[in-house]
Amino acid sequence: MNRLENKVALVTGGARGLGAATVRLMAGEGAKVVFGDVLEEEGAALADELGGQVAFLPMDVTEVADWNKAIALAQSFGPLNVLVNNAAIVHMAALTETTDEDYLRVFKVNQYGTFLGIRSVVEPMKAAGSGSIINVSSIDGLHSAAGLSAYSSTKWAVRGLTKNAAIELGQYGIRVNSVHPGGMYTEMGGSGRASIEELNRGTYARFPIPRVGQPEEVAHVILFLATDEASYSTGSEFIADGGWFTGMRSPNMPCS
Repeated sequence: MNRLENKVALVTGGARGLGAATVRLMAGEGAKVVFGDVLEEEGAALADELGGQVAFLPMDVTEVADWNKAIALAQSFGPLNVLVNNAAIVHMAALTETTDEDYLRVFKVNQYGTFLGIRSVVEPMKAAGSGSIINVSSIDGLHSAAGLSAYSSTKWAVRGLTKNAAIELGQYGIRVNSVHPGGMYTEMGGSGRASIEELNRGTYARFPIPRVGQPEEVAHVILFLATDEASYSTGSEFIADGGWFTGMRSPNMPCS
């Protein structure tokens, strides 16, 4: 299939996890994909694997100069149609034990980096006549958990920024949506700490879908938003969390 034929996409945090799954899927659907990451070895290896319709560049999403380079590289393939703001970091600590440096480090990547990305693509997408901006928030941008004061607050902010941008940019044919993953088997989601089988028997056993999710499953949601199939969707949250936000099955209740 070629659901993204003749489209050019820019993906941040694309070297591994959800970002890499998104790059692979978009390239497989016919897009020219430029992706950036601070993980240079992993990014270069993925670009080599996928070939000429994919290009990697070292990229820090908190630096305006890096955004300018990424936009220029993407536009060398043609008009820029899609941005996936995926780059993010997490810091787990009690609020009282979160230092200024900890909080600002998470803020700069997750929230400020997303803001810079949106602002950077407005003029290129206006010139292209349309565009789709997909901001990767989190299930923790809809609720929260202890120990996530920095991470969760930035992911809530990404959700709010998405809505503001959708209101302002819809008149130019630019759609802006947020995706809210939860429970993915990635480095951020704990893949290095436990096996899939251990997670399925433990943390995820009471989920409505009782297993950990794979990054490809969330990448397919991002793909949909990048295509013209989502032409009337903007300012909305798209959740892919195995039902986490819905609630858990309780062993003390019927049908559990």
